[in-house]
Amino acid sequence: MNPMFTAQLLTLYPDMFPGTLGQSLAGKGLDEGKWALKTLDIRDFSSDKHRSVDDTPAGGGPGMVLRADILGMAIDAARAEAAPQWPLLYLSPRGRRFDQNEAVRWKDAGGVTLICGRFEGVDQRVLEARGVEEISLGDFILSGGEPAAIAMLDAVVRLLPGVMGAAETLHEESFECGLLEYPHYTRPVVWEGREIPEVLTSGHHKKIAEWRRQQSEELTRLRRPDLWSSYVRGKKEAKD
Repeated sequence: MNPMFTAQLLTLYPDMFPGTLGQSLAGKGLDEGKWALKTLDIRDFSSDKHRSVDDTPAGGGPGMVLRADILGMAIDAARAEAAPQWPLLYLSPRGRRFDQNEAVRWKDAGGVTLICGRFEGVDQRVLEARGVEEISLGDFILSGGEPAAIAMLDAVVRLLPGVMGAAETLHEESFECGLLEYPHYTRPVVWEGREIPEVLTSGHHKKIAEWRRQQSEELTRLRRPDLWSSYVRGKKEAKD
Protein backbone atom coordinates (compact mmCIF):
# COMPACT_ATOMS: atom_id res chain seq x y z
CA MET A 1 0.00 0.00 0.00
CA ASN A 2 1.33 3.42 -0.97
CA PRO A 3 2.30 5.26 2.25
CA MET A 4 1.46 8.74 0.95
CA PHE A 5 -1.91 10.28 1.80
CA THR A 6 -4.37 9.37 -0.94
CA ALA A 7 -7.78 10.87 -1.66
CA GLN A 8 -10.19 8.72 -3.64
CA LEU A 9 -13.09 10.55 -5.29
CA LEU A 10 -16.20 8.79 -6.62
CA THR A 11 -17.84 11.31 -8.91
CA LEU A 12 -19.88 11.84 -12.07
CA TYR A 13 -17.55 14.70 -12.99
CA PRO A 14 -13.93 13.55 -12.68
CA ASP A 15 -12.77 16.54 -14.75
CA MET A 16 -13.61 18.79 -11.81
CA PHE A 17 -10.49 17.45 -10.07
CA PRO A 18 -7.94 18.41 -8.98
CA GLY A 19 -9.44 21.86 -9.51
CA THR A 20 -7.95 24.33 -7.06
CA LEU A 21 -6.14 21.42 -5.38
CA GLY A 22 -3.82 21.47 -8.38
CA GLN A 23 -2.71 25.03 -7.58
CA SER A 24 -0.52 26.73 -4.97
CA LEU A 25 1.00 24.63 -2.18
CA ALA A 26 -1.49 21.77 -2.50
CA GLY A 27 -0.74 21.52 -6.21
CA LYS A 28 2.99 21.64 -5.60
CA GLY A 29 2.64 18.85 -3.05
CA LEU A 30 0.60 16.83 -5.53
CA ASP A 31 3.27 17.29 -8.22
CA GLU A 32 6.02 16.33 -5.78
CA GLY A 33 4.25 13.16 -4.68
CA LYS A 34 3.53 14.28 -1.14
CA TRP A 35 -0.07 13.17 -1.63
CA ALA A 36 -2.14 11.53 -4.35
CA LEU A 37 -5.60 12.05 -5.81
CA LYS A 38 -7.53 9.36 -7.67
CA THR A 39 -10.93 9.74 -9.31
CA LEU A 40 -13.39 7.01 -10.23
CA ASP A 41 -16.14 7.91 -12.69
CA ILE A 42 -19.36 6.41 -11.32
CA ARG A 43 -20.71 6.19 -14.87
CA ASP A 44 -18.05 3.60 -15.70
CA PHE A 45 -20.07 1.14 -13.62
CA SER A 46 -23.26 1.61 -15.62
CA SER A 47 -24.22 -1.21 -17.97
CA ASP A 48 -26.41 0.56 -20.54
CA LYS A 49 -25.33 2.46 -23.63
CA HIS A 50 -26.43 5.80 -22.16
CA ARG A 51 -24.26 5.24 -19.05
CA SER A 52 -27.24 6.12 -16.86
CA VAL A 53 -26.74 5.96 -13.11
CA ASP A 54 -29.99 7.29 -11.66
CA ASP A 55 -33.71 6.54 -11.54
CA THR A 56 -36.93 8.08 -10.25
CA PRO A 57 -37.52 8.19 -6.47
CA ALA A 58 -39.50 5.31 -4.98
CA GLY A 59 -42.77 6.73 -3.70
CA GLY A 60 -42.71 9.59 -6.19
CA GLY A 61 -41.38 13.10 -5.94
CA PRO A 62 -39.12 15.42 -7.92
CA GLY A 63 -35.63 14.75 -9.19
CA MET A 64 -33.66 11.56 -9.56
CA VAL A 65 -31.78 9.24 -7.18
CA LEU A 66 -28.37 7.61 -7.68
CA ARG A 67 -28.88 3.85 -7.93
CA ALA A 68 -27.60 1.53 -5.19
CA ASP A 69 -26.37 -1.20 -7.55
CA ILE A 70 -24.18 1.13 -9.60
CA LEU A 71 -22.80 3.11 -6.69
CA GLY A 72 -22.23 -0.11 -4.78
CA MET A 73 -19.96 -1.41 -7.54
CA ALA A 74 -18.08 1.89 -7.65
CA ILE A 75 -17.54 1.81 -3.87
CA ASP A 76 -16.33 -1.79 -4.02
CA ALA A 77 -13.81 -0.92 -6.74
CA ALA A 78 -12.51 2.01 -4.70
CA ARG A 79 -12.26 0.08 -1.46
CA ALA A 80 -10.33 -2.72 -3.17
CA GLU A 81 -7.50 -0.20 -3.59
CA ALA A 82 -7.92 1.54 -0.21
CA ALA A 83 -6.42 0.81 3.17
CA PRO A 84 -9.03 -0.55 5.61
CA GLN A 85 -8.61 2.38 8.00
CA TRP A 86 -9.48 5.04 5.40
CA PRO A 87 -12.80 6.73 6.20
CA LEU A 88 -15.56 6.16 3.63
CA LEU A 89 -17.82 9.19 3.41
CA TYR A 90 -20.73 10.51 1.41
CA LEU A 91 -20.85 14.31 1.11
CA SER A 92 -24.35 15.18 2.24
CA PRO A 93 -26.08 18.20 3.86
CA ARG A 94 -27.55 15.86 6.47
CA GLY A 95 -24.12 14.61 7.57
CA ARG A 96 -22.21 15.76 10.63
CA ARG A 97 -20.31 19.01 10.20
CA PHE A 98 -16.75 18.84 8.88
CA ASP A 99 -14.24 20.52 11.19
CA GLN A 100 -10.53 20.66 11.98
CA ASN A 101 -10.67 17.50 14.09
CA GLU A 102 -12.17 15.64 11.14
CA ALA A 103 -9.40 16.93 8.87
CA VAL A 104 -6.84 15.57 11.32
CA ARG A 105 -8.64 12.21 11.41
CA TRP A 106 -8.40 11.84 7.62
CA LYS A 107 -4.75 12.86 7.66
CA ASP A 108 -3.91 10.38 10.39
CA ALA A 109 -5.77 7.61 8.54
CA GLY A 110 -3.45 8.08 5.55
CA GLY A 111 -6.28 8.42 3.06
CA VAL A 112 -10.00 8.90 2.52
CA THR A 113 -12.69 7.79 0.08
CA LEU A 114 -15.27 10.46 -0.73
CA ILE A 115 -18.54 9.93 -2.61
CA CYS A 116 -19.69 13.07 -4.40
CA GLY A 117 -23.46 12.98 -4.69
CA ARG A 118 -25.67 14.57 -7.30
CA PHE A 119 -29.42 14.69 -8.06
CA GLU A 120 -31.75 14.35 -5.04
CA GLY A 121 -29.34 11.98 -3.29
CA VAL A 122 -28.34 8.32 -3.29
CA ASP A 123 -30.26 5.16 -2.51
CA GLN A 124 -30.18 4.77 1.28
CA ARG A 125 -29.55 1.05 1.00
CA VAL A 126 -26.03 1.46 -0.38
CA LEU A 127 -25.07 3.78 2.48
CA GLU A 128 -26.24 1.20 4.99
CA ALA A 129 -24.82 -1.84 3.19
CA ARG A 130 -21.36 -0.34 2.76
CA GLY A 131 -21.16 1.41 6.14
CA VAL A 132 -20.84 4.87 4.58
CA GLU A 133 -20.53 7.86 6.92
CA GLU A 134 -22.11 11.16 5.95
CA ILE A 135 -20.25 14.48 6.17
CA SER A 136 -21.36 18.06 5.49
CA LEU A 137 -19.42 21.21 4.69
CA GLY A 138 -22.14 23.40 6.19
CA ASP A 139 -25.82 24.20 6.45
CA PHE A 140 -26.35 25.06 2.79
CA ILE A 141 -26.99 23.19 -0.46
CA LEU A 142 -24.50 22.81 -3.31
CA SER A 143 -25.19 21.43 -6.78
CA GLY A 144 -23.02 18.43 -5.95
CA GLY A 145 -20.41 17.08 -3.59
CA GLU A 146 -17.39 18.02 -5.70
CA PRO A 147 -16.89 21.62 -4.47
CA ALA A 148 -17.28 20.46 -0.87
CA ALA A 149 -14.76 17.66 -1.43
CA ILE A 150 -12.20 20.13 -2.76
CA ALA A 151 -12.64 22.41 0.27
CA MET A 152 -12.38 19.54 2.74
CA LEU A 153 -9.34 18.02 1.07
CA ASP A 154 -7.61 21.39 1.04
CA ALA A 155 -7.98 21.46 4.83
CA VAL A 156 -6.42 17.98 5.06
CA VAL A 157 -3.61 18.33 2.52
CA ARG A 158 -2.18 21.43 4.19
CA LEU A 159 -1.63 19.32 7.33
CA LEU A 160 0.63 16.85 5.51
CA PRO A 161 4.38 17.02 6.19
CA GLY A 162 6.23 19.17 3.69
CA VAL A 163 3.16 20.74 2.07
CA MET A 164 2.96 23.97 4.06
CA GLY A 165 6.68 24.41 4.72
CA ALA A 166 7.26 25.53 8.31
CA ALA A 167 5.29 23.15 10.53
CA GLU A 168 4.94 25.70 13.31
CA THR A 169 2.66 27.84 11.14
CA LEU A 170 -0.04 25.20 11.53
CA HIS A 171 -0.12 25.32 15.31
CA GLU A 172 -1.13 28.97 15.58
CA GLU A 173 -4.03 28.94 13.13
CA SER A 174 -7.72 29.18 13.88
CA PHE A 175 -9.25 26.07 15.49
CA GLU A 176 -5.92 24.36 16.20
CA CYS A 177 -6.16 25.29 19.89
CA GLY A 178 -9.93 25.63 19.97
CA LEU A 179 -9.71 29.38 19.36
CA LEU A 180 -9.89 31.75 16.41
CA GLU A 181 -6.57 33.11 15.24
CA TYR A 182 -5.23 36.44 16.47
CA PRO A 183 -4.92 39.48 14.12
CA HIS A 184 -1.87 39.83 11.86
CA TYR A 185 0.16 42.91 10.90
CA THR A 186 3.16 43.72 8.75
CA ARG A 187 5.01 46.75 7.37
CA PRO A 188 4.53 49.67 7.03
CA VAL A 189 4.39 50.33 10.76
CA VAL A 190 1.95 53.19 10.14
CA TRP A 191 -0.67 52.97 7.39
CA GLU A 192 -3.37 55.62 6.90
CA GLY A 193 -2.79 56.74 10.47
CA ARG A 194 -3.19 53.23 11.88
CA GLU A 195 -0.22 51.79 13.75
CA ILE A 196 0.83 48.21 14.40
CA PRO A 197 0.14 47.44 18.09
CA GLU A 198 3.23 48.49 20.03
CA VAL A 199 3.68 45.14 21.74
CA LEU A 200 4.31 43.46 18.35
CA THR A 201 7.33 45.67 17.68
CA SER A 202 8.69 45.43 21.23
CA GLY A 203 10.79 42.31 20.66
CA HIS A 204 9.44 40.93 23.96
CA HIS A 205 8.41 37.42 22.92
CA LYS A 206 6.58 36.53 26.11
CA LYS A 207 4.45 39.66 25.98
CA ILE A 208 3.76 39.09 22.29
CA ALA A 209 2.59 35.54 23.00
CA GLU A 210 0.36 36.78 25.83
CA TRP A 211 -1.14 39.51 23.59
CA ARG A 212 -1.86 37.02 20.83
CA ARG A 213 -3.53 34.62 23.24
CA GLN A 214 -5.68 37.42 24.68
CA GLN A 215 -6.68 38.53 21.18
CA SER A 216 -7.60 34.97 20.19
CA GLU A 217 -9.70 34.51 23.31
CA GLU A 218 -11.51 37.81 22.86
CA LEU A 219 -12.23 37.22 19.16
CA THR A 220 -13.53 33.75 19.88
CA ARG A 221 -15.72 34.95 22.75
CA LEU A 222 -17.29 37.66 20.61
CA ARG A 223 -17.58 35.93 17.24
CA ARG A 224 -17.98 32.24 18.06
CA PRO A 225 -19.73 31.71 21.39
CA ASP A 226 -20.05 28.00 20.56
CA LEU A 227 -16.28 27.61 20.29
CA TRP A 228 -15.73 29.76 23.35
CA SER A 229 -18.01 27.57 25.47
CA SER A 230 -16.15 24.45 24.36
CA TYR A 231 -12.79 26.11 25.04
CA VAL A 232 -13.77 27.22 28.54
CA ARG A 233 -15.21 23.81 29.30
CA GLY A 234 -12.03 22.12 28.10
CA LYS A 235 -9.86 24.35 30.30
CA LYS A 236 -12.05 23.60 33.32
CA GLU A 237 -11.90 19.85 32.70
CA ALA A 238 -8.11 20.02 32.33
CA LYS A 239 -7.84 21.68 35.77
CA ASP A 240 -10.13 19.12 37.35
